[in-house]
This record gives sequence, structure tokens and C-alpha cells, in this order.
Amino acid sequence: CDPTRARLLGCLIKCGRACSVTEVAECCEVDFSVVSRHLRMLERAGILASKKTGRTVAYVVRYARLCKSLRELAEAIAHCCPADEAAACAGGCCGKR
Repeated sequence: CDPTRARLLGCLIKCGRACSVTEVAECCEVDFSVVSRHLRMLERAGILASKKTGRTVAYVVRYARLCKSLRELAEAIAHCCPADEAAACAGGCCGKR
């Protein structure tokens, strides 16, 4: 994940409500155009939902989808490198590089 995108997502999670692009930009001290682009990418990924009112677009975290994605990632990591084979993981996925 892009560090800026992760920071923007963190700002929205911390806020706990739908926020306009302007609000997110002010909260994270990131340029408006950069915020807008990253929030659209997160929306396309299914992590955010948006609602447009006039010229203002507000984004909100889709918590169920985000949690599902994170669970799937954790399961993929666990499948690649089971806990009982932690030593093998030091060399890469399942001991392979």
C-alpha cells in the first residue's frame, strides 16, 4: 500500500464518519489533488464508499469490506508460512526465495 494512501485511510478511520476531500486533506496535511486521487483509488478497491452532494464528495470507510480484505491477507500469509514453520519463513515464502 502506498504510505500516503494508508495515512489517508487512517485519517478516515480515526474520524469515524464520512468526510469530504477537503476535510481529509486538512486532517492529513496532504495536497487536495493528491487526496482526491488516492481516495478514488481506495473507492475503486472497495475500501471506501462515496457520496456526492453538489460539488462536494464525501468518503466513508466500508469497515466490513476492509476487515474482510485484511482477514484474507492474514489467511494468505498464514497459508504461505504456517506458524509452526516460522524458521522456514526466514528464507522467504515457505523457505523459497
